Amino acid sequence: MVRTSGLPKIVLASSSPRRVKLLKQLGVPFDVMEPLGVHEEDDGVPEEVVLRNAQAKADHVASKLDEGIVIGADTIVVLGDTIIGKAMTDQEATEMLTALQGRTHRVLTGLAVIDASSKRTEADVVETVVTFQPLTEDEVARYVASGEPLGKAGGYAVQGLGAVIV
Repeated sequence: MVRTSGLPKIVLASSSPRRVKLLKQLGVPFDVMEPLGVHEEDDGVPEEVVLRNAQAKADHVASKLDEGIVIGADTIVVLGDTIIGKAMTDQEATEMLTALQGRTHRVLTGLAVIDASSKRTEADVVETVVTFQPLTEDEVARYVASGEPLGKAGGYAVQGLGAVIV
């Protein structure tokens, strides 16, 4: 990776193609290290859960480096007080989208940034309020059939086809 002189190396602690694409769009040079073996929690106060997950990813990668700025992030969907995880099957995606359709929910993103040399950490949570359009069973089925919901928090990707359902 070519770095701009004087700037610290940036390392994205993620296996998310969406996060990689986002950083590429910013034109920032960076490396990617997957936080392999980090278990994502989904139980507890949503803001604390998403922050712990982001911190765990960043900590895991930072522990393997002597220098650089490590960025860890996690996103969860919260409906009422319930954390809705990532859809891993078509059935889960269908259930999630059916629960979210016509309703307002929160999307929380936790972000942890660690200076690997000093171990200084900054972390925060950002909340976005999202309202889904009412959806028919057929609309849900067609969106699920696109394959886009799999691996996504709440079973949708607002930066993709999911943009039309919000």
